[in-house]
Amino acid sequence: MTKVIMALSSIIALRFLGLFIVLPVLSAYALTLEGANAFLVGVVVGGYALTQTLFQVPFGVLSDKIGRKKTLLIGLSIFVIGSIICAISEHIYSLMFGRFLQGAGAIGSVVIAMISDFSKEEQRAKAMAMMGGTIALSFAISMVLGPIIGGYYGVETLFWITAILSVLAIFILFTKVPAPPKIIHSYSETESKMSQVFQDKNLVNMYITFLFHSSIMTMAFVVIPIAMTNSISDGGFGWDKMELWKVYIPAMVLGILAMAPAAIFGEKYNKGKEVFLISISSTALGFLLMGFSDSSTIFIIGVCLFFIGFNMFEPLLQSFVSKFAKIHQKGAALGVANSFSYFGMFLGGIFAGWFLHSFSKEALAIFVLMLCLFWFVWILKLRNPSHMGNVYMDTNRYDRDKFNKLKNINGIKEQYINETEGIMVVKYDKDIINEDKIREMVVK
Repeated sequence: MTKVIMALSSIIALRFLGLFIVLPVLSAYALTLEGANAFLVGVVVGGYALTQTLFQVPFGVLSDKIGRKKTLLIGLSIFVIGSIICAISEHIYSLMFGRFLQGAGAIGSVVIAMISDFSKEEQRAKAMAMMGGTIALSFAISMVLGPIIGGYYGVETLFWITAILSVLAIFILFTKVPAPPKIIHSYSETESKMSQVFQDKNLVNMYITFLFHSSIMTMAFVVIPIAMTNSISDGGFGWDKMELWKVYIPAMVLGILAMAPAAIFGEKYNKGKEVFLISISSTALGFLLMGFSDSSTIFIIGVCLFFIGFNMFEPLLQSFVSKFAKIHQKGAALGVANSFSYFGMFLGGIFAGWFLHSFSKEALAIFVLMLCLFWFVWILKLRNPSHMGNVYMDTNRYDRDKFNKLKNINGIKEQYINETEGIMVVKYDKDIINEDKIREMVVK
């Protein structure tokens, strides 16, 4: 399982590396193109998140219908084409089109659904932490290499690198990733409708959490470089842009280190909701320090607290959605969750820019604090997945007819058969029924 998870994580990491590597220099480059103005440059930078929002759900649903690997091939191919268009663009509108096309290859939810296919629920947080770690590493590398390569060889080269990395991801997909296990379930056409992913209150709670998580992240990435590089007379700390890695690297290292205990307490000790509440508190405190500090040292401490809070969510967010979603709707549910996430990025950029332009970073910090207070209360309604259990039974030892009748038993939330591995899987409510009783009802 570990080799497959690492292969899938490397696919998503290569794609994110291609995206991240242009971020430090994209706006300055776009402004030099024919027809460019500040507004269009903003659309170029944020347009990717907008098309990601629109296409996460269609790609997630498509992966449930035609299979994960085929859908990944389609999405990565679209991303390659978009990257090439960006590389050869000489006009702001062609660059904009390329960025929109990059976002249209929305494979994030498909990779996560595929990781869920290959991992048992008890192993899923570890798998998601592995994926989150590779993404964080790709971000750290891109923040260092992007300005250097872009400065010496041009931003066009960065887009060519992005295209090459995506081709490499396709190669890994077909050489290192096996076909997902064949799953048999008995859900009706009505139960398989898209609207069903909004029927579970816990799933809806997670969608809103994705929205807050990504929007506040974007606000941070707007305020951090502005506050650090603005002159002291403009309320900043007067750092050079080339020095920003000194802020990001230690913050990201601490954030990555926070992921392991978050995963352990969230999964092994069934304290996921409590981890979320601590994460929100750390995020709010970090933003307050960033907003109200007049010392660069205190500001950087705030950045570190923010990254700790932000990264503590990473190993649990996708895992929780995949646990709450039924087997036939994982792709769709993860698609909805990631759509909320990318829409949050879009909104976060707009709100952060507006607050900084019209008010101050102090006002933005207060706004984030209010969001976090609402978010904290919202999470209190979430039920930990720990009340759910899973039974794994050998298909040769248990009766299929009896197994299919389990859906009518109180406390049984879901059952399906993994034909590839010869396993019957039952998800049940521990407060209503126990594993021994389920086995008794299905034994031959």
